[in-house]
Amino acid sequence: MSVVARPGAVVTSAPAFAAEDIATCVRRIREQLHIVADSTGRELGLAVGHRPAGEVVGTLPPLYPEWLGERSFCEAHGVRFPYVAGEMANGIATTRMVTAMARAEMLGFFGAGGLGLPEAERAVEELATELAGRSNWGVNLIHSPSEPDLEYRVARLLLRHRVPCISASAFMGLTPAVVLCSAAGLSRDPDGRIVRRTRLFAKVSRPEVAAKFLSPAPPDLLRALVERGELSAEEAELAARVPVAEDITVESDSGGHTDNRPLGSLLPRIVLLRDELTRRFGYTRAVRIGAAGGLGTPAGIAAAFALGAAYVVTGSVNQVAVEAGISEEAKEMLADADVADVIMAPAADMFELGVKLQVLRRGTMFAPRAAQLYEAYREYPSLEELPVRLRAKIERDVLRAPIDEVWSLTRQFWQQRDPAEIARAEADPKHRMALVFRWYLGNSSRWAITGDTARRTDYQIWCGPAMGAFNRWTASSFLAEPANRSVVQIALNLLEGAAVTTRAHQLRTYGVSVPPSAFVFTPYRLA
Repeated sequence: MSVVARPGAVVTSAPAFAAEDIATCVRRIREQLHIVADSTGRELGLAVGHRPAGEVVGTLPPLYPEWLGERSFCEAHGVRFPYVAGEMANGIATTRMVTAMARAEMLGFFGAGGLGLPEAERAVEELATELAGRSNWGVNLIHSPSEPDLEYRVARLLLRHRVPCISASAFMGLTPAVVLCSAAGLSRDPDGRIVRRTRLFAKVSRPEVAAKFLSPAPPDLLRALVERGELSAEEAELAARVPVAEDITVESDSGGHTDNRPLGSLLPRIVLLRDELTRRFGYTRAVRIGAAGGLGTPAGIAAAFALGAAYVVTGSVNQVAVEAGISEEAKEMLADADVADVIMAPAADMFELGVKLQVLRRGTMFAPRAAQLYEAYREYPSLEELPVRLRAKIERDVLRAPIDEVWSLTRQFWQQRDPAEIARAEADPKHRMALVFRWYLGNSSRWAITGDTARRTDYQIWCGPAMGAFNRWTASSFLAEPANRSVVQIALNLLEGAAVTTRAHQLRTYGVSVPPSAFVFTPYRLA
């Protein structure tokens, strides 16, 4: 492919018809691209730059990664890119990660789920100071059915510190905490439009849950919050006119809490539901629908945008970022994963409900050991009624300590966090058994975070198939080196590659014979 340059002019390429030259043209996404016919009119090629001589059958304008999503998302959140680094619980999504994303004109959420109130408050205070004046950062509010008081206290903490964005995750319905975050600070601007002080995101994987966040808050919850003095009558009245969340993240086959549903089926379903409820409630602006789960390659990101996602959220892949709050041992295990190296296991925070989450299978025995605990919990009414052989096996192979010792440690933990749990456990042997077993589930994630090598086979590492796809994509590239895996470089390369993939697909739909190599983007250092 020859290139002719004139002083002071845009470089223009001669038409390219060979497969390798077409692939090169596809990657020049920031330049105008012309589709040209050869002399016979039967074969299509490409030319970059000024309009070339000969028959031009179509022209594509420049394409930028910034343009892949919905413009209103970037405007609403003060970002350049429609990209979010999602919350990873227990502080794995660190304040350092959130700060890096904000300064790169993207959005990141701190993973407050699973942390105690003092730890969450320290992180929020740090972010509020570090990112003062910025609106493109947020913190996670996770549903805590076993600790509703903690959930509510975290909500009040986030509002007190004026956290600009809150991501509500793992909710199966609306609670006072999440409604408070949505409604507090609602007001009208001089033109009469309803303005939010706090922008609420909601992660959903089921239409019935999405419907709750796409609808106005229930009157009974609003009324109760007004009676408690948490909301003003005006805020409650305005909350009855707007959806609970204006950004809905459709979570498909993700790490952690997930229903393992495919994005291609789930996202269009939620989009149709959004449109139906927008008409029913007469909203003046539509709720934005984002995509999460399974997004570990440029092709996956491009597919999400092609489905209509306003923005994308990544999770699993960010655990290998240098800013991630997880041990180097755990990062090495993640870097070895392939797409099938994941498994479902009982969740610590919703253990009694039988809720499962997706974790890494390769290199750890956490999933089968956690499943063994849940089966014992289901089958027996108390620790005292465990068969002797089963009790010994659990103490030897899973807990690695006598049950009485684990209960003593568990009791100390809840004495500081919520003494009411101790009283409940002493009155209910079944609940006492659940707390003892949750000791293992809770600590297994902390062992992975701190890098306790003595418990390496017990590491609980939240992970979806996106991690394996990411590993294959980055192999032998710039991002294969752990030191290069910053959360921002991961984001920029995924977006850049998604733009290249989108351009290749555009050209193919116009009849150009785009070679498979044009859909392949190799990561490199991006500014």
